[in-house]
This record gives sequence, structure tokens and C-alpha cells, in this order.
Amino acid sequence: MGEIPRVDWLDSLVFKAVEKKREHVEASVKLSSRVRRRMSKSKRKGEDTDGAPSTKSEAEDDQVESDKEEGDRYTLLIDFPKFDFPIVFTDHEYAPPPISSQAHHAPPTGNVNLKPPPEVQLGPGINGTGNGIGDDDENAPPLIRIYDPEVGAKDNPAESKHRRLVRSHRTGVLDRDLKPNAKIRDELNTIISYGPTQELNAEEKDLVWKFRHHLRRDKRALTKFVKSVAWHDQSEARQAVQLLPKWTEIDVDDALELLGPTFDNPAVRAYAVDRLRESDDDELLLYLLQLVQALKFEKISPEPQDGNSQDSSLARFLITRATNDMMLGNFLHWYLMVECDDRSPDQRKEHRKLFAKVEYDFMAELMKVPEGPERRKTLLRQGELITVLSKISKEIRFSREDRPRKQQRLKKYLTDPKNELTSFDPPLPLPLDPSVSIVGCYPEDALVFKSSLYPLLIHFKTSDGKKYPIIFKTGDDLRQDQLVIQVIALMDRLLRKENLDLKLSPYRILATSSSAGAVQFVPSMSLTAASAKYKGSILAYLRANNPDTSADLGIRPATMDTYVKSCAGYCVITYLLGVGDRHLDNLLLAPDGHFFHADFGYILGRDPKPFAPQMKLCKEMVEGMGSSTSRNYAAFKSYCFTAYTTLRKSSNLILNLFSLMVDANIPDIKVEPQRVVEKVRERFHLEMTEEEAMRHFEGLIVDSVGSIFPVVIDTIHNMMQGLRA
Repeated sequence: MGEIPRVDWLDSLVFKAVEKKREHVEASVKLSSRVRRRMSKSKRKGEDTDGAPSTKSEAEDDQVESDKEEGDRYTLLIDFPKFDFPIVFTDHEYAPPPISSQAHHAPPTGNVNLKPPPEVQLGPGINGTGNGIGDDDENAPPLIRIYDPEVGAKDNPAESKHRRLVRSHRTGVLDRDLKPNAKIRDELNTIISYGPTQELNAEEKDLVWKFRHHLRRDKRALTKFVKSVAWHDQSEARQAVQLLPKWTEIDVDDALELLGPTFDNPAVRAYAVDRLRESDDDELLLYLLQLVQALKFEKISPEPQDGNSQDSSLARFLITRATNDMMLGNFLHWYLMVECDDRSPDQRKEHRKLFAKVEYDFMAELMKVPEGPERRKTLLRQGELITVLSKISKEIRFSREDRPRKQQRLKKYLTDPKNELTSFDPPLPLPLDPSVSIVGCYPEDALVFKSSLYPLLIHFKTSDGKKYPIIFKTGDDLRQDQLVIQVIALMDRLLRKENLDLKLSPYRILATSSSAGAVQFVPSMSLTAASAKYKGSILAYLRANNPDTSADLGIRPATMDTYVKSCAGYCVITYLLGVGDRHLDNLLLAPDGHFFHADFGYILGRDPKPFAPQMKLCKEMVEGMGSSTSRNYAAFKSYCFTAYTTLRKSSNLILNLFSLMVDANIPDIKVEPQRVVEKVRERFHLEMTEEEAMRHFEGLIVDSVGSIFPVVIDTIHNMMQGLRA
């Protein structure tokens, strides 16, 4: 057929050997088939035969059958290896090799596998060797492990030998005096500039290790140095640990990176915690959500008999700081309780035990300080309040009544003495905002929102006589919204550090369980409602609430400044976070001009609507600034460019926060946990210069304003909402 190239000398040898073997095989096959046929015939006739055919016709029949069989037969020749010495086979069983090359590092209990074990699902009707690996469901389809000895090898012998030669510990003293030349210095600067997601190749690791003493003066180089260490080499690991205290003090973003899933050495993680000790309580509160998730990567045994969780430097640090500060203690308690409450299949059982253990140790530590028993009692009272609100919310949600009757039922529940919601004595710090103490609620002001989950609006009475309205709902996991609001608050702080106040409104959200939570209610109006009330004009809405006949457009200058700045801030932030499902009902505007977003059910680029723009900037928002040719619109674009370039400088911090959340049970992170950080990094466009980044964002603004499809989607959405009403 011409598929194999012709090689005459080789073909003559092969064909000669094949022909010889084929003749031998055919002779043996003929003999066996002849014997088989005669035995079957003698069996049918019931006569004893000596193996010879009784008549000539029978012999001819045998020949015909033999030729027929040979015509339908194919022969496969296999040459097995021949050994000069006898081979002795034994029944010795070897331990199966590890699934990945990281397995021999003995990762701590509670850590995540960097590479999940490969699994193969068998076809229907095929019995496997057991249920899925790590799967508690007995009805799960059978799965089997597939071991790859090359993947499971601890080390490549050639690379290991090369590393030992390059990093010969006998030259460790000489390395202290090594200084890079100009070319190597450029290479090191390139390596140091890598983002947190960038992996180092073998040559880069060797280079960083070689000049480790020189790099001690650069705080950005520490994370690259830790990545370059072969931690399974005891001598090398010992040198690295001794060098850590001598390094220049690193920034918080690098400390957070060292607490991620890829760093499991206790000394490295303890060093990162030491850096966090210098953060004040307000700054620590910004990262607390991620630090609680980082506990999953600590060496904490979930079993009570294996010692307490304070053996972990991170757990000990969080417990100590939370014990000394009421605000930190409040949120640490609720973050831990939500993780303990999560019974979904995506939350591992050992993680629930781990968080329960940290919560127990926190409560035990709290009892040791003078005001601790009172604070512990306060947390228990908060839990009772949330339990009562959850029960009320569920009963109203599942009752088959119309909304006015649901509203009457809510007011009845709030005034019921059994629920003890009309007055609190002593005042109770609100779980959503512990800086606010509440003494009761206003049942007559309670509302039930028009929504599938029927959220409750409850006005609490504060100790200073003011109202604090919150939205409480069940049936929805608010942890994703909580994460987005936390990142918005962090970005607001980063912008303010650069003297850029964009008037952001990161209202408070607290998930109280995996299916319930509270949201701070900010009096505002959706762009849909504002457009309907003021005949499609956001400008008229601002003018009605903030009139000033002497000012441009008839609106108070401070109000217009707030509106323009907040529009710019939220445009940049929602673009970076990939917030989706943006329509005029979740774009809100307060009477004082504060514009903000609500409902973060889709993030990281996910959107239920097709052809959605990367950033939401609708014509209503632009019309509120005057027009696309006004000075306000030009100022809006300028604020966008400044905010985008400012946040790009802090990209490492934001990316490291998301890297700590990859194992969190958050819907849009669970979709592709391995790509979470990459999705955010792509929107920073760190490969661009500052000028290129500004041009890129200007293109986003133009595309968003000129896009027709979102207008159609908004129109359809408004029609559906009208039908639902």
C-alpha cells in the first residue's frame, strides 16, 4: 500500500523470518484443526476412531474445510524478548507511586492538592474498583486511579544532579560576595517583575538562588526566592529559613502571596504572618475574609485530640488580634460560622472541622480576657437574633399569600413578644456593623420586597435614636456579593491613598449562613425607576433633589461632582471584577448623587446575556452628566483613566487576594477555580504601558456607550419586570 518506506536489505531479512514462522504456524494449525474435526465427527457418530479418515470422501471433505478455514484466518506474529539469563518472578508488592511530583513533600493536613488525582470513569455496566476518590456518595459512579510512574517520580535524576552541582552547598560562603553583572542584573529585574501567577523555570530558579544574598535588599524578590528553593532538600531548606529574617521587610501583598496554597513550609508562612502583625486593625479587616480562607492551607489537624489550632501561626495570630478588637472578633466569628454551616458537597468535611476548631479556640481565648465573657455573650445574642430573622424570613417566603398580606404577617412577627425584637436590653452590636448598637426595631416601617425570594426590609433603632435599615433574606448565598463589596472597599482605600476620592458607596454585606444574610439598605432609586418618574431623564432626578439655579445644568456642583466621580469609580471597578448581568434595575442612584451597583450574582466575566459589553456605561448615565460633549463627561473619562492606572499599580495585592479565595465555595469561582486569578489579571493588562492602558480603557468607554445590544436587553428586561408586577 506504500505506507511503509521500502528498505530492501531489511525487508529481505524480515520477510524471510516471517515466512519461516508462518510455515511453522500453518503446519501446527492444520494439525490441530484436523484432530479437532475428527474428534467432533467421532463424537457425532458414536464410533471409536484411530485418527484416520474412514473413506476417501471424508479426506476430501477435510481438505475443503481446511482450505476454507485458512482463507478466513489471519495470523499475528509477536516476537517476545529473549534473555540470556533466567528471570525470577516474585509476588512482591510495591507501594503505588504518588499521583504528582509534589506528593513526596508531605503537604500539611487541610492543604489542597496542587494537581487533582487523575480519574477515569468506566463505561456503563463495567464494575470499577470502588467509588470516586474522596467522594462520600455511595451512589457515585465507579472511578479508578491511573498511576503514571513518570508523573509520580520524585525528581528527575538529571535535573536533580544538575541542581546539586549548580547549588553546591560548599560554595554557600562564596555566594555571599557574588554580585551580578549588568546583563544578569537585567535578567534578575525581569524575574522580580513577574506577577504572582508567573512560574519560574529551572534556569531562573538557579539564578535567583545563586544571587540570593544580593537580592536580600529587594523586598519584591522574596517571593521569587521562596519559589526557587527546593524545599525537599533539607540542607537547602535550612539555608533558606536562616535567610528569611535577614531579608528587607516585604509589603503586605507579598505576605498574602506567601500564605497561598503553593507555600506550605511553616517557617515561610510564619514569616508572612509576622509581616501582617504590623498592619493595623482597619487594614487587617480588609483582608480578613481571605485570611480565614488561608486557614485551609495551614498545618492544622481537624481532630480535637491532635492538639489545638494555635499550633498554626496564622490561626494563633487571627485569634489573638480578634480577641483584642471587637470589630475583628465580630467578623472572624461570623466568617468561621458560615464556613462551619456550609454542608454543600463542595465544602470538604475536614475543612468544616478545621473552622469549628478555630472557632472553639477563639471562644476559649476570649474567656481569658477581662471583658471576654461579656463579648462571648454578645456573639451568642447576635446568633439568636439571626436565628429569629431567618425563621421569619423563611415563613414569609414560603407562605402562599400576596405581598400585602406577607407584609402584614412580617409586622405581626416583629411585634410578637416571643420574638423579642421590639427592644434589646442591653443594646446589641449589629452583626452587620458592630460599630452600631441597636435597641430594637420599628415594626410599622417593615416591608417585603417584590422578588422571588421576598427579602425583608427591617428598620432597627440605634442607641442614639437613629434608624438603621437592613435587608435580610434567605435562600441566597451572599458570600459572592460579600467578596465583591470587600474588594470594592479595598480599592476605595487604595484610591484614597493616592488622593483620589471617587465617592464610592461600598455598603455592608454579611453572609450569616450559606443560604442567608443581611445587607445594609441605602435609600436610593434604580435608574429604571428614576427614568420612569422623571420622564427618562437622570438629569431631572438630580436637579429635583439638588436644585441650584445659578449652577451649570441647574444642579448643585457638589452633587454633580459626586455623580461623575462615583460613575467613574464603579465603571473601572466593575470592569476589573468582570461584573455581569448589568441592567438599569441594579444600577442605583442616591438623592445626593452617589451612583453605585447592586446584585453581584455574576462576576469574573460571566454574564447570562449574550454580547454583553465588558463595562456598563449606558446612555442614561451619560445623559446624567449633561451629554457626551460636556465638561462633566470629559472629567468622567479623566477620572476613569486615573483610577485604572492607579489600581494597576496595586494589581499584585488584588490578585493575591483572589488566589486565597480559589478554594472558597463561591459560585463563580467554583466554575474555573484554576483560572480565577488569570481572569482578573487579564483585565489589568499589565503587559501594556500606562499610555496604552489609558487608550485601551478609552476604547472600552466608546464601545460601551455605542453598543446597541445592551439597550435592547434593557428594554426586554423592563418589559419582563412589568409583566411580573
